[in-house]
Amino acid sequence: MSEKLDPVDLTARLIRCPSVTPAEGGAVVLLQETLEAAGFTCTRVDRNGTANLFARWGQKGANKSFGFNGHTDVVPPGDASEWRFDPFSATEAEGKLWGRGACDMKSGVAAFVAAAVDFVRETPPDGAVVLAITGDEEGDATDGTVALLDWMAEQGERMTHCLVGEPTCPTEMGEMIKNGRRGSMTARIEARGVQGHSAYPHRAKNPLPALVRLLDRLASHELDQGNSQFDPSTLALTTVDVGNPATNVIPASAKAVLNIRFNDIHSGASLTTWLEKEIARAREESGIDFSMTVKVSGESFVTQPGWFTDLVSDAVEKGCGRRPALSTTGGTSDARFIKDHCPVVEFGLVGQSMHQVDEHVETAHVRQLKDVYRHILDRYFDN
Repeated sequence: MSEKLDPVDLTARLIRCPSVTPAEGGAVVLLQETLEAAGFTCTRVDRNGTANLFARWGQKGANKSFGFNGHTDVVPPGDASEWRFDPFSATEAEGKLWGRGACDMKSGVAAFVAAAVDFVRETPPDGAVVLAITGDEEGDATDGTVALLDWMAEQGERMTHCLVGEPTCPTEMGEMIKNGRRGSMTARIEARGVQGHSAYPHRAKNPLPALVRLLDRLASHELDQGNSQFDPSTLALTTVDVGNPATNVIPASAKAVLNIRFNDIHSGASLTTWLEKEIARAREESGIDFSMTVKVSGESFVTQPGWFTDLVSDAVEKGCGRRPALSTTGGTSDARFIKDHCPVVEFGLVGQSMHQVDEHVETAHVRQLKDVYRHILDRYFDN
C-alpha cells in the first residue's frame, strides 16, 4: 500500500508557490502532478489567464460523484517586513504552519487532496471523486469555478454533491458548517449637478446635499428582520467621493458606493428595483440627475438540512468531537456558483488569521481536517 499523503507537507509546498491572484505560482502544477500520480484524470481548464484544474477518479458521469472545491490563489501579503516569517516560506514553528494561504485556503485544498488520494488508493469507491480547484476565488471570480462548471456542463462531467473547503469555524475546529450564504451586490451611484463658486451657490447646482439625503435614507432603511435560516440583510455605505481639492468650489458630481448582503427574502433584482425607486424619488425631490450601476456577485441560497448535511455533520462530530452548527453567516464563497450544479455545503478550518499578517494554521488542525474529509468520503460511498 502506498504511503499516506501528509496534508501538512502538501500545504507547505503549496504555500511556497507564490500564487497571488491571478498568478498560478506553481500551485496548480503541483496539485496536478500529485493527483495524476494517484490515478486521477486531470484536465487544465484555464480561462482568460486563470489556472483551473479538474481532476476525477472513477467513471465520468457516475451516479455517485462526490466533489471537493477550493482555490489556490491568495491575497497579497502586504509588507513582508511586518511578518514574523517570510510569507512564502511555510515556516513550521510552535505547532503552526505560517505563510500566506496557510489558513485561506491552501490547507483546506491539501486536506481534501490528501483525503481523496488515500481514499481511492485504499478503498476504491463505486463512483467518482471529483476535485474542482481554481485560481480565481480571491479575484473577480469570473474565470475560476464558473469556468470549471461551464466546462463540466460542456463535457458531461458532474458532481452529485460537493463540499467547499473554505475556513468555516469561528474559533474552534468543528464549530460550524455553512449550508448557505447571503447574496451580495454592489451599487455605484452618481449625482450630477452644476459646478460653481461656493460664494455664489445660487449659480451652481450642488449634487452633494441630494446624494447625502439619499444615502441617509438608504442606510437608515431596515431591509428585513431576518428569518429562521438567515440573519437580517445589511446595507453598508463603503465610500463617498467628490474628488474636489478646492474648498471654494461646488463640485459638478459626487459618487457613492454601497454593498448589500441579503437573505432569501430578497433577490438582486428586487433590491435593484428598490434602489431605482429611491433614486427616482431623490431625483424628483432635488432636481439633481442620478445614475446607478449594479453588480450582483451572488444570490442567497440554502442547502436544506437533510441526509447530506447530516452526513457531513456526523463526520465532523466524529473527527472533531463536537456537533457543528449549520450557518448561513459570513461573506460569499464559490458555493454560490456550485449551488446551481448540485447540493453544496462548506466545512473547513478555523478562519481567524485569514488575510492577516502572520497568517497561520495549526498543523494538528490540518491533519484533523483531512480525517473529517476522509470520514465524509467513507460515509458518502457507503450510504
